[in-house]
Amino acid sequence: MSRMIVGLVALTPLLMPASGFAEGEGRYQMERTADGFVRLDTVTGEVSICKESAGQIACRMAADERRAFEDELDLLTRRVEALEKVQESTLSVPKPRLPTDEEIDRTMGIMERMVQRFMAIVKNLEGEEDKTAPQTEPLPDRT
Repeated sequence: MSRMIVGLVALTPLLMPASGFAEGEGRYQMERTADGFVRLDTVTGEVSICKESAGQIACRMAADERRAFEDELDLLTRRVEALEKVQESTLSVPKPRLPTDEEIDRTMGIMERMVQRFMAIVKNLEGEEDKTAPQTEPLPDRT
């Protein structure tokens, strides 16, 4: 039976329609085997082994596909766990506290006094500069 599955997997590109679905055809093709059926997904090329019991057909992925599926599932599980750890660690970091209104008022008062003192120094220096500057006659206008 494994030779039949390998043969069907190898023939998958030949069994798949070249330009999508032909009208009236389904997505899956079923082939009878000695133990049941082999189901071919004509879109993805996946092969499943199907068995009939009690009037119902139950399908399982082929062993190679199952292994690939489980590997992908494990990879995704590890990624989700890593993302959850990152999220937990960012939630545990305390958020910075914003200043209160009193702290803002105090800071603004300090800044205001500092600017007033600076402006007083500038005015004082401007006044000294006027006193020390030599008095000269204004230059005549050139027209």
